Amino acid sequence: MENKTQYWKGIEELNREPEFVQLSKNEFAEGLPLDEVLNESDLNLSSNRRDFLKFFGFSVSAVALAACNKAPVKNVIPYVVQPEEVVPGVPNYYASTFKGTPVVVKTREGRPIKLEGNTKSSITGGGLDAAGQASVVTLYDSKRLPLPLKKGERSNWALVDKEITAALQSAESSGKGIRIVSGPVMGPVTQSIINDFKAAYPSARQVVYQGISYDGIYQSNEMCFGKAVIPTYRFANAEVVVSFGADFLGTWLNTLQYTRDYTSKRVPTKENPVMSRHIQFEGNMSLTGANADYRFPLRPSQEGQALMSLYNALAKQMGLTQLATPTKLEVAGNGIEESAKVLAGAKGKSLVVSGSNDPYIQSLVNQINLMLDNYGKTIDLDNYYMLRGGDVSFSDFVKEAGSLGAVIFYNCNPVFDTPEGAALKASLENVKLKVSTGYYQDETASICDFVAPDVHFLESWNLTEISRGKYSFTQPTIAPVFETRQAETSFAIWSNNAAIANNEFNYYEYIRNWAKNNIYDGVLGFDAWWNQSLHDGVFDKPELTPQVPSNNVLASDLVAKINTKVGNNDLILYTKVGMGDGSDGNNPWLHELPDPVSKITWDNYLALSLHDANELGIEQGDLVSVSNGKTTLDKVPVLIQPGQARGSFGIALGYGRSMGVKDVIGLDAFPFVGKMNGTSSYYVSDVTIAKVDGHYELAQTQTHHSIEGRDIVREATLAEFAKDSKVENHDELGRMRNEEGKLYNLWREFDYKGHKWGLAIDMNACTGCSACVVACSLENNVPVVGREEVRRRREMHWMRIDRYYAFRQEGEYLTREKDYDKMEDHQYVKAVHMPMMCQHCENAPCETVCPVLATTHSTEGLNQMTYNRCIGTKYCANNCPYKVRRFNWFRYNDNDDFNYYMNNDLGKMVINPDVTVRTRGVMEKCSMCVQRIQSGKLNAKLEGRKIKDGEIKTACQQTCPAGAIVFGDMNDPESQISKEFMNDRAYKVLEEIDVKPSVRYMTKIRNVEEKKSVSTAQH
Repeated sequence: MENKTQYWKGIEELNREPEFVQLSKNEFAEGLPLDEVLNESDLNLSSNRRDFLKFFGFSVSAVALAACNKAPVKNVIPYVVQPEEVVPGVPNYYASTFKGTPVVVKTREGRPIKLEGNTKSSITGGGLDAAGQASVVTLYDSKRLPLPLKKGERSNWALVDKEITAALQSAESSGKGIRIVSGPVMGPVTQSIINDFKAAYPSARQVVYQGISYDGIYQSNEMCFGKAVIPTYRFANAEVVVSFGADFLGTWLNTLQYTRDYTSKRVPTKENPVMSRHIQFEGNMSLTGANADYRFPLRPSQEGQALMSLYNALAKQMGLTQLATPTKLEVAGNGIEESAKVLAGAKGKSLVVSGSNDPYIQSLVNQINLMLDNYGKTIDLDNYYMLRGGDVSFSDFVKEAGSLGAVIFYNCNPVFDTPEGAALKASLENVKLKVSTGYYQDETASICDFVAPDVHFLESWNLTEISRGKYSFTQPTIAPVFETRQAETSFAIWSNNAAIANNEFNYYEYIRNWAKNNIYDGVLGFDAWWNQSLHDGVFDKPELTPQVPSNNVLASDLVAKINTKVGNNDLILYTKVGMGDGSDGNNPWLHELPDPVSKITWDNYLALSLHDANELGIEQGDLVSVSNGKTTLDKVPVLIQPGQARGSFGIALGYGRSMGVKDVIGLDAFPFVGKMNGTSSYYVSDVTIAKVDGHYELAQTQTHHSIEGRDIVREATLAEFAKDSKVENHDELGRMRNEEGKLYNLWREFDYKGHKWGLAIDMNACTGCSACVVACSLENNVPVVGREEVRRRREMHWMRIDRYYAFRQEGEYLTREKDYDKMEDHQYVKAVHMPMMCQHCENAPCETVCPVLATTHSTEGLNQMTYNRCIGTKYCANNCPYKVRRFNWFRYNDNDDFNYYMNNDLGKMVINPDVTVRTRGVMEKCSMCVQRIQSGKLNAKLEGRKIKDGEIKTACQQTCPAGAIVFGDMNDPESQISKEFMNDRAYKVLEEIDVKPSVRYMTKIRNVEEKKSVSTAQH
């Protein structure tokens, strides 16, 4: 097959850096020399390999029984009266909600161990992101506060309630005022409790803020349409999407819904070869930009000019009045003009979005969407996503904070996640009563007089309104592990709520009464409706018919208000897919998750372009200082990032937490957040970058498992696919075949009489979000190994998402390695994400070299591992062409050097008892969730039926928000997997070596008008 375009995993591979070349030659040179590793003295090699069983001794029983009894467990005893709903060895499932996402919680013997998306949700369709998957670990976090605190010391609820209530009454009577500070409250029942509190204390006001603010969208919709809401963006209705810096597949607003809707328009078929077109303008290389058909580098300070140019280009085509703009901006490749053409051809079926928090830029985006007739079709202001709340702006609160009588921080951390954090901390010193309900002693809680820790969401009752009329229920799946209390109960007690009876407040009954009076539809009896809603986890009221809003703003009035000054250097402040705003800063799985674009774990860093690095004399891993004249950040490690716009520099927010976490990880960039037109600005112009002494090795996974010069990614244009649905998948290898047309084979053929399991991945649907990586790890007890081990190339993920780059020069994508030495920059780049796991080959090279038969072939087509046979020769990993096997260098689950969660009794609660915990010296890899396969087979057998197609789902498949993964029985010709294998786009990775993998990938199709896009790819 002709190799027309090359892909590289990263700059190290592209430049053939000596360290990369050496490590590629010796794939097992993973940090320490082997003899040094094998002589570690802190490991106990005498333990039995079935030590997994002991994890379910006293420590697990103690917390499991919390589901039935809050009293301390003194002895390990069997159930005297076994709970009716608990059958040992059989999981129970409960619907719940995580940060506005409907989920289903899997419990074993009273312990929540796994979260999945709720398939009954009309918003997510059953998808769940990486943060949602990892959230179960925080239930068993030893850093959670076990008791209320007074002045930093442990206290009790009776004393804390008495003193807080007295102090609130004093603040009210003094006239100084009370403030409740919170993030956006999506729970209408929680808001009702807060309203009751405000009624009891008339001076109380609510301050609502977001660590990552979307005030620009709220304010623009209020200015333009009189509605302070964030609309529902309907990507499923859009044939053309143009985004200016909005990472809507990664971190921007409701990414689960957007991913589901977006990918539904991105998968062409032989019968219907059409797909949406996506154009992205951005400074950072984002997850969304990596998935775009066209991507144009654009600094955030240029965005105002770019949008005015787009408005004028559209107005010209439509014969409308153009804006009198001070300057016209055109990006490389005539991107603005071309975007205008395709948008004009898709009126009513297009969508323009912006990630800016400037209300005037967002207002101009509104005018463009009005011009394109998108309101009521791809933008829905009536069934809005989020309603703005609060009585006082956060800026006003900071100004008045020092004169207040009492401040309650409801599950928020503004001392850390706002640029005014330092000023707020100083002002609060004069406030007599400061209370936090957070369940960590974080930066804000540490300066409070009292901490009344809230329960974990898996221990609570609640009701969330995700978007207008779409509700998700939260119910406890375990009694509180610690002596914590739901914050709503605390508010009720402190305000002597009218619902208190016999000196107790029953929040469950409060929710029931609220639901009965506000959302109950009367179709069923209330009890029946309530039970059905709790069972389903969701309840949807009928949607309103979206209307075209009346516009109150003229586009011409916005010109003078939009910033058109382009500074010298723009510092972009963004959030990562895993870490977000830093509120989950103590979750080890989100730190170990490789960033989907940079593949960095455990740190933030300064991303810059190759051009700027050369200009500044900076190399990868150098340390720099970053300053805007007011704020300076020292010793920031550097990453040269392909796709980064010249003159722009990116650093992630959410890092550098110093309180409530086990370790300080990364650097805090929140102080750089500024103000523009009254809202938080997530870019800063005219920053200076200066190299300082030192070097820092980032823990980057991308080039750790290199497959030298092999055929990996296949890609074509939509036009090519429409002409030939097998484009790039014709057999051009010229291999010898026998008389039956089959390839000659050194392996014996297997006869699969029962099941033959297989997996298919659609490269057009996969966005690279990496939710599957965390889901796989938690399902299969994969350990977190930490920054140092990742640096040594020892990460343990069974599933990885390979990200490949192809670099563009002078309108062409490079076709030969010798071409890249003439490149001046890497900012013109396209990327492809490819999930990679064990391929379960029929002709598995690993099976033929194992001297102890630890890896063998099952009768159902699985390449299986027998852990207690493995002696750790690593021959199998050496012989694996896909580099998907992982070696346990340490006993990660019982070693204080890996103090994450599996090495303490509390953290072990999350371990899946259906999967063996591996010990030191053992090889492991993807099993296609064989435990789920066995469970599905057993259930079908007990019910006397055959397995239904789609009944068994792997962990990666079940969580995928895009539905990119299909698993099933290839011996069932009617199964979805059989149909996927027959898809003309289906191909086998490394087909030429004829290992017959049981995984198929679908050729990547892009909706571009270039000549030949991409055929094959280099790793």
